Amino acid sequence: MSSHFFVSYAFLLALLAPFVRATQWIQYPDSGIATMTHYTLPQDYVASCGCTGESTHYPTAALNQMAFGSSTAYGPSCGRCFTLTLLNTFLSDPPFFPPATKSLVVKVTDLCPLSTTGWCNATASGPNSAGAFLNFDLAFPSSSIPDDFFPSNQSLYGYTDFGVWNISYQSVSCTSHWPGSKNAAALGSVPSLESGACCPADPTGNPSDTCPSFSDQNGIPTGGGGSQVVPPQPARIVFAWITALLLPALYFLS
Repeated sequence: MSSHFFVSYAFLLALLAPFVRATQWIQYPDSGIATMTHYTLPQDYVASCGCTGESTHYPTAALNQMAFGSSTAYGPSCGRCFTLTLLNTFLSDPPFFPPATKSLVVKVTDLCPLSTTGWCNATASGPNSAGAFLNFDLAFPSSSIPDDFFPSNQSLYGYTDFGVWNISYQSVSCTSHWPGSKNAAALGSVPSLESGACCPADPTGNPSDTCPSFSDQNGIPTGGGGSQVVPPQPARIVFAWITALLLPALYFLS
């Protein structure tokens, strides 16, 4: 078998690898059902997307890694804004339903790392344990969110923090809905980070105003520092099918 065959096959693998890797990210609709947790984000902290510290003075959230679109730094979800509405609690028994509708608009500025357990572990192959493919990790407490945003019934449950909520989400224009859009200092990314940051003021999904995947651009494994996440079944099937068709031809031409 000639060296030309190996060169051609290597070229084929390189050509198909971006396609296989790209299918690993969760492609989510503009509205749907998700889970919400919360985490502590210090005020003025510069999170994964590299958004300005001033953005933390307004509601922000991290998105689970495989929906975020990168295992580090920025991804296509950076800068997107969503209206999040509480539906009911997931872990409490019985589930708690808020007596009044509670919603807020957040900007995605951070990623919630992929793990084998937890609420940010959904992949394109399967949801988290609540059945959701998206988890919004709200930066809370925050000076921009009322302390009583999460309702509770301590007399019935014996505690006030339910931890995990089922929510509905709706993608919205940041310019029209996110409170921080009126403050120029809260928009964009930290200039000193240069190409290491990407935080559009109001991304629409078009390549001209939406962040690429830092992982894909730099050949970083989907799963971050750990092992490569296995591609979803459709990607493996397509890869095998194309290889089966082209491999004999490459061998013949070599």
